[in-house]
Amino acid sequence: MNPMINVLQLGGPAGLYGAERWILALIRNLNPKKIKSIVSVIKDDPNLPVALCKKAEKMGFETKIFTAYGKCNFSAVEQLRQYILKNDIHIIHTHQYKQDLIGLLAVRGTKCKIISTPHGWSRDAGFKLQCYEALDRLIFPFFDAVVPLSPDLYNPLKHIPFLKKKLHLIQNGVDTAEIEECTSVASELVEWKSQGYFVIGYIGQLIHRKGIDILFNAVAMLDKGIKWKMALIGDGEQKSYLEQLAKDLKIYHNVNFFGFKNNRLKFLNGFDVFVLPSRLEGIPRCLMEALAAQKIVVTSDIPGSRELIQNGKTGYSFTLEEAQNLSVKIMYVMDNSKEAHELAINGKEKIFREYSAKRMAMEYERLFSSIISFNHNGKQ
Repeated sequence: MNPMINVLQLGGPAGLYGAERWILALIRNLNPKKIKSIVSVIKDDPNLPVALCKKAEKMGFETKIFTAYGKCNFSAVEQLRQYILKNDIHIIHTHQYKQDLIGLLAVRGTKCKIISTPHGWSRDAGFKLQCYEALDRLIFPFFDAVVPLSPDLYNPLKHIPFLKKKLHLIQNGVDTAEIEECTSVASELVEWKSQGYFVIGYIGQLIHRKGIDILFNAVAMLDKGIKWKMALIGDGEQKSYLEQLAKDLKIYHNVNFFGFKNNRLKFLNGFDVFVLPSRLEGIPRCLMEALAAQKIVVTSDIPGSRELIQNGKTGYSFTLEEAQNLSVKIMYVMDNSKEAHELAINGKEKIFREYSAKRMAMEYERLFSSIISFNHNGKQ
């Protein structure tokens, strides 16, 4: 019988967004008798909240914070290498380009294997970010495995030389147990609903790729007699821009920027419709959570989201960048609540059937075991 496999998850040090929640869902569903999960981040700014490690600690997992202030401080490489050696880490599982690069450098000269899970690429990114992401893809052939979480991320990577044999498609999954355990509604939204407001909600980063500007333009076109409020859960670099846009569109009094919330699922429970107007996605985790919570969903018709939403079957989709089309879809949901709720039931069934974190974790357990070989003394 093989000994326990020690896996170090290396995630981002900022808020709990898609990739970070993905890590938490994975480790919660891995078999603790087979896999020991340690959650780590590289803190490159003293003001970062290291929310991933804090949440993992509350869940009972071991954590490690590597401190290396500055965007190009590679002292984290040696810190990480020493931790790998001292703690007999068998696999380091990295997420996103900075962690990928530092992780790859750190395992050199050790027996530790390295796996990367790409969570998506930026669209219309600045030149610097494009270069970082291009470099990330170029170093993938040096990993022991690369595991994109959707066909749309997997297929382009097949064309990178020497990578195809190391590629493993494991579909994204959501922690359905966590969603089922949360049954209450955030008090702020309870008050809105008692006043008769239709609640439009979004959970995620406030960045250009997420298309919140499209959503703002759409709600500005809603019929003037409609009583609505919008809840934005999350933070990001576009917050100031979006606040000004809301003022310019004269919708600011209807839009609430709640920022990052640990109780995001309580807010989700209070949404009448969840809207994801993204310009680019892998398979969006927030969308899977909304469907698992049996929420009515309207999303842009893009790859990734299209994996989950069949228009008129599991939710509604609108033409990307077309705010008027999105506005029409939101009003359709308001006017056809019975049909919309039937679609929400279909969406929930799809997630529980095809996208559970338990299924995802079992596939990762098999992958971890397949790339680790132990000798008769239980050593790697």
